[in-house]
Parts: sequence; C-alpha cells; structure tokens
Amino acid sequence: MTTLTPSASSPRSAVVTGGAGGIGRAIATRLVARGYAVVVSDIDEAAARRTAQELGAAAGVGHDVRDPEDHRRVLAAATAHAPLGVWVNNAGLGHDGTLASIDEGHVRALVEVNLLGVAWGSRVAVEAFGSGGGDLINIASLSALGPVPGLSVYAATKAAVVSLTTSLDTETPRSLHVHALCPDGVDTPLVAGMAADGQGRALVSSGGRLLTTDEVADAAVALIGTRRVVRTLPAWRGVMMRATDLAPSVLMRLEPLMRRQGTRAVRRHQRP
Repeated sequence: MTTLTPSASSPRSAVVTGGAGGIGRAIATRLVARGYAVVVSDIDEAAARRTAQELGAAAGVGHDVRDPEDHRRVLAAATAHAPLGVWVNNAGLGHDGTLASIDEGHVRALVEVNLLGVAWGSRVAVEAFGSGGGDLINIASLSALGPVPGLSVYAATKAAVVSLTTSLDTETPRSLHVHALCPDGVDTPLVAGMAADGQGRALVSSGGRLLTTDEVADAAVALIGTRRVVRTLPAWRGVMMRATDLAPSVLMRLEPLMRRQGTRAVRRHQRP
C-alpha cells in the first residue's frame, strides 16, 4: 500500500470542496491536523477564506463546482504548496421533494452540483495524482443505496456518485485510492433546510438520531490510504438500505413506521 501521509521531507496538499462549513469544515480540520496543506474551497469565497484562516489551512478560495475549469484553478492553488495527496468532493445540495413536486431549477442544480461537480473534481484530481497516487474521497449518501421517497432526485444523484466512484476505482492505477462515503442523515444546514414536515426529512431522520459532522469527518479521513471503495455510516443502516433496494416492496410496508420515527426525531431535534 502506498503511504501518502505528508511529512517534512514529502509534504502533501489537500482540497476540500464545500469546506467552509458542516462536513467539509470538519474534514478540513482533520487534514490540517494531519499536516496537509489544505485548500478550503466553497461557493462562498469569503466564508472559505475565513474558515481557512481559522483552521490554519493553506488557503481559502471561491469555487463553483459546476465549472470544470474552476476545479483546475483550485488544483493550482493546492499544488502551489505541495503535490496533491487528497481531494475531497464534499460540496453538495439537498433539495427535497418528490419528482412530481420538486422545482425544475432544483433538479438541474442537484445534477450539476451533486453529480457533475463530483465528476469534474474527480477528473482533475485523477489527472493531478498521476502514477504517484493519492486519495479521492467522494461524499455520497446512504440514500444512494435504496429508495428514499421524497428525495428521489437527490438520491439519484448520490447513487450516480457511488456508481462513478466504483467505476473510477477500476479505471485508475492501484496507487490511486478512490472512496465513496455514504452517511445517514447528518446534523447540517443541508438537512435542516429540508421541509420539516416532508417525507424526505422524516426518512433521513428515521435512524433515531442525526450523525454529527465529526462522526462523518472521522470516517472520511479514516479511508485515506485504504483500498475500501464504499463505506456506509452507520454500517447497519447500509445493510438495511441495500435490502430495501433488492426488495422495494419491503420499504413500502415499513415506510409509514420509518416516517413516524423520523418525524419524532425531527421534533426532538427542534426542541430548545
């Protein structure tokens, strides 16, 4: 196994997209602590710069992941400090709604940010790693692994990210480690922005509690240097989601119970 952790004699840079808050900020914090020269990128440039300064990262830059060339600019900002060692495609949107009800603009935004943004970032990272290898981490979702009524388009984009990741793992040299992390619902503004009484929000919260950003960041960083391609968090929810994907009718029988559990969890989370 190729070791790509940075050292004084072999420094490495890292890029975390959507790094100004939530999961991205937590991941960036850990990479800085590991000695990477971290570039925090975000659509909100001021927030990216502020976060980078607070964390002691190498730089904070504005970044529109929908633009393929913008990824190259962010890469240049990272490699100005050291060869690329880690690239984390974390930036994403969480517009909820059924396929029949979701706004057309939200559908396009989900595809352009959640899928195309990951594709463009992955392509730039793979080119930068070359034969020297590195770790590409794509933040997907547990919803990628089975039916999630009320989040159909979001889930479809995350399923595509998992598919892209597994295919990319077979297309690249073994020195390059490609990973997809699929967490259950996480306590972030993305989930909070979903309709509180919506089917999607209830199902995302049906695991009993929302994961913390620290839990997700720990799992993401633990993938570095490993050959694990897809990891679910928590593991038991991944098993359940895969089962419902094989037998969707099972989910339809369980969905009312899961929605009630999720609704209670949302109410508990909203209490002062």
